[in-house]
Amino acid sequence: MNVTDKGNLFVIAAPSGTGKTSLVKAVVDTMPNITVSVSHTTRPKRPGETQGTNYYFVDKTEFQRMIDHQDFLEYASIFDHLYGTSKSWVEQTLVKGMDVILEIDWQGYQQIKHMFPYTIGVFILPPSLHDLQNRLVKRNQDHPEVIKKRLADVQETVSHIHEFDYVVINDDFAKAQHDLMVIIEAERLLLRHQTIKIGELIHELATKHTLFE
Repeated sequence: MNVTDKGNLFVIAAPSGTGKTSLVKAVVDTMPNITVSVSHTTRPKRPGETQGTNYYFVDKTEFQRMIDHQDFLEYASIFDHLYGTSKSWVEQTLVKGMDVILEIDWQGYQQIKHMFPYTIGVFILPPSLHDLQNRLVKRNQDHPEVIKKRLADVQETVSHIHEFDYVVINDDFAKAQHDLMVIIEAERLLLRHQTIKIGELIHELATKHTLFE
């Protein structure tokens, strides 16, 4: 895809437990013309999750079949589970003029950036490591050993923050949501997108005419 694509592609990445999923849901529920991509994963469903809403839950055999058929825009192994983004769905949605948000890690962002150079990367940070630990414990979704792995992975994850375009700190949820929405609105107003949407107006105003002669 190229700069003439109608929709923006946003990648939201963060250390596990930072609250990116809640932020993305709040933004998608509030803003028009934007949706979140539902990834495929081999990890088990957590309490309250549903097939096709949170993820498409598949086994490793099906995931490998999709890899072999080049069905993924990107995929990665995270904490012993596989995650992948449907290539055809993202492309079809962007062409329709809909903005798409991908909740993926820095590895996936690197892969997608090669195929979609104008992908916008947003990195979400917790206010502190102590706060992040408390969030992981309070959400009661992972075994203590898994929580230790997630906390140990923070340093590696944050070391890639310089590859992204924006940083949002999720300390106050309402402010973080506002900041993320401002980023999306600002990207929609970039000249390369406006030229496509209002090209005729720009051409009319920039062309010499005899209206007042």
